[in-house]
Amino acid sequence: MDIARAILYFVSSINFQAMTKKSSGSRKGLTPFGVVFLVLGVVLFAYFVRKAGVGQIVDGIKRLGAGFVLILVISAVRQIARSLAWMLCMEAPHRLRFRDAFRARIMGDAIGNILPFASFVISEPAKPALIRDRVPFMAGFSAIVIENIFYSFSVAVFILAGMIALLLSFSLPKGLRIASLVTLVVILLVIGLGCLLIRGQLRFISGPAGFAYRRGIDVKWVEKSRRLEDRIYGFYQENRSRFLPILLLEACFHLAGAWEIYVTLSFISPQHPPTFLTAFILESVNRVITVAFKFIPLRMGVDEAGTGKVSKVLQFTEATGVTLAIVRKARDVFWSAVGMALLVQRGLSLRTVAREAEAALAEQATTLRSVPAKEPG
Repeated sequence: MDIARAILYFVSSINFQAMTKKSSGSRKGLTPFGVVFLVLGVVLFAYFVRKAGVGQIVDGIKRLGAGFVLILVISAVRQIARSLAWMLCMEAPHRLRFRDAFRARIMGDAIGNILPFASFVISEPAKPALIRDRVPFMAGFSAIVIENIFYSFSVAVFILAGMIALLLSFSLPKGLRIASLVTLVVILLVIGLGCLLIRGQLRFISGPAGFAYRRGIDVKWVEKSRRLEDRIYGFYQENRSRFLPILLLEACFHLAGAWEIYVTLSFISPQHPPTFLTAFILESVNRVITVAFKFIPLRMGVDEAGTGKVSKVLQFTEATGVTLAIVRKARDVFWSAVGMALLVQRGLSLRTVAREAEAALAEQATTLRSVPAKEPG
């Protein structure tokens, strides 16, 4: 589930150098998978668009019209909320300016959307790497890992609330009811595991890193993982006054997502106006789809399928759900275009950004060579 992303971001950085060297040479490791998932996504997208009715979808988009600008404004609020949360996770003496956080997040997310199968490897380390002229890489990287822990917890709670609302408010087909119950159980387990990790200060990174060391991986990564864990637990112990503001910002991100759906449906489905409850449920379903199908470019096809099916349960037409998914995809394309434009403005390409992140991680590895590292027991 999504709460594991914060851990995966760091674990992926351990293998980042090897993977980027391999990808810069031929990209054979990623391209076949990317092409296969892209083709499958396009086929699914075409199928569900045709099934829902092209004419009805076009009519819904026409009804939205200039309302798409409002959608972009609301989505900007979401970007701002997580940028501010990242800033609050930065520890003294370092400070992260809003402008730098906002631009780096947009650029990093654009990379993740364009290369979703490699997003763990490239997009997250790229964000602090893109601002390393302002903030030391490890400080920025530690802060974004901490922010993602808060975000992951908020995602779990948000999905939990959405699934409970769906189960209690609507009569569900057997398959969807089972899927919702399974999601509830998994989310509860994830939340419990997350609380255990943080409260017990378990070595959830250096433990596996130590195991990897015993299988031949350089000890510097074990020391690096311990330092990151120290930063995370140090933040937990010394900055508790920031917890509530950070969690409120993460809540703003999710509530703005629900508001975005509410506004979109108000335009495209005037004959059946939404309630905030239905928008809240649809946003929680969208979070599940995002977590489960991150590896598919722009969640092509699966977003239309999932949103269309749940929309029918919520008493909208399937065409309305598919139209909603397409509008949100257009929003993602807009922000990806903005992110790529910012990269171009800085004279960077995807390969250059990968090298930036690789160089930052290599620099940290060089620094750690001067630190005596104990063999993990």
